[in-house]
Amino acid sequence: MVCDPNFRITSLCARWPGSCHDARIWRTSGLYQKFENGDYDGILLGDSGYPLSRYLMTPYLTPWTQSEERFNSSLCRTRVLIEQTFGIMKRKFQALHFGLRTSPDQAVSYITACCILHNIGIERGDTIISGDCRELNVADCQQAVINAHPRADGVAKRASITQSFF
Repeated sequence: MVCDPNFRITSLCARWPGSCHDARIWRTSGLYQKFENGDYDGILLGDSGYPLSRYLMTPYLTPWTQSEERFNSSLCRTRVLIEQTFGIMKRKFQALHFGLRTSPDQAVSYITACCILHNIGIERGDTIISGDCRELNVADCQQAVINAHPRADGVAKRASITQSFF
């Protein structure tokens, strides 16, 4: 899943079993193809389980400088939005918390429906989001996306963002 700063789910790929690696799911997703084809211009944030690319920033595995450590810290504080979105959904839809006992095909339908209902709830103001979730500041990362060179590879783009903002 991918979410925006307001916890709205903007992309979902629910057809894989839980044992499948996140990077494999990412490589086979429609969103990945859109970024690869240049249909989208921007940056996603991922954890170290994903491959670094020009549009997917991941943390430095071994940060050598304070700037790299600050980049990692900022990425983590911003990326936590998706973890908080998972938590909000599990509290709202208890079946997601305890596990779905149904066929895989039916589970995909249930998860997709929960995501749609989650987004509707946010748009209607029915979803209660705690104050802790709102303390994150993503303005610096958004500015970095604007200023980073769109054609640079992942290593160069991450280094440019780190040098310019951290």
